[in-house]
Amino acid sequence: MKRRERTRQLIELGGLVTKADLVELTGDDRAVILGLLVDAAAALRGEAREQQLLLWRRRGRRAFAED
Repeated sequence: MKRRERTRQLIELGGLVTKADLVELTGDDRAVILGLLVDAAAALRGEAREQQLLLWRRRGRRAFAED
């Protein structure tokens, strides 16, 4: 991945963290935010991966639609 593409990706991912209100809800505690993401990654490694993806995808689409 080229540097410009990676920079754009990182900015967009940071925007998603902000859009989910995680910065505000955690008081910008980056250890907490990372912990949330680590838990999400663990859930995706589990047996219920597809169900979890479906649930999160639906919630994400609703959040995008609310804008």
